[in-house]
Amino acid sequence: MSETRKQWYVAAGLLAGILLVGRGTAHAMHISEGILPFGWAAVWFVVAAPFVAYGLYRLKQMSSVDLSFKPLVGLMAAVVFIISCMPIPVPTAGTCSHPCGTAISGILVGPAISVLITAAALLIQALFLAHGGLSTWGADIVSMGVVGSFAGYFTFRAARTVGLNLWGAGFLAGLLADWTTYLTTSVELASGIRGEAAFFPLLGKIVVAFIPTQLPLGILEGAMTAGMVMLMYKKRPDLLVKMRVIKAEEVAA
Repeated sequence: MSETRKQWYVAAGLLAGILLVGRGTAHAMHISEGILPFGWAAVWFVVAAPFVAYGLYRLKQMSSVDLSFKPLVGLMAAVVFIISCMPIPVPTAGTCSHPCGTAISGILVGPAISVLITAAALLIQALFLAHGGLSTWGADIVSMGVVGSFAGYFTFRAARTVGLNLWGAGFLAGLLADWTTYLTTSVELASGIRGEAAFFPLLGKIVVAFIPTQLPLGILEGAMTAGMVMLMYKKRPDLLVKMRVIKAEEVAA
């Protein structure tokens, strides 16, 4: 059996296992179905659409150059799916806290394709696990996929540019990807549910509601992202070089 086929089987097995296990625990994840009014739900779909479309374009572009790229994307999809299937309910915010995994996918396959990966993971979770919702799919893509992926990617690149080592850059990327995701979720919730209430006081209350769970989860995700980057560096540095995460001379060093 070829290495590529093995990677696809691993990814498919991980996804199937999560689907079977997750059906028994239908916790609402991300922004729950029905939380956002139609107008705001539509706005976030419009914002998310060009990012998803560009992700599809980048996937086609990269796959045409490197046939091994799609299996890597499949594995990253499994990673994001599994990591984001760990909900911790936050009743006062009308949603859940959970790790996201978008920093590692943003670092390894680029933020545009990470948005596409996140969109697919969120859709499967909404359809089969009752995590999140179809009406709030666009908002969840924006917060977790767009903001999380780009925040993680640019944080990692900036940290490496100023000379931070791989572990430190990975930690900051995971930390900020997680926290910015939930800050964006707070903005989406406050915008959608405020009615006649003032925006900023409500936003502050939602952010405070997330702090007890998201503060430690962000630190955990930072450590997890750093650990995965270092594992790739030790086991498959060639992939990091190919995806321009590190330079070839760093492997020799």
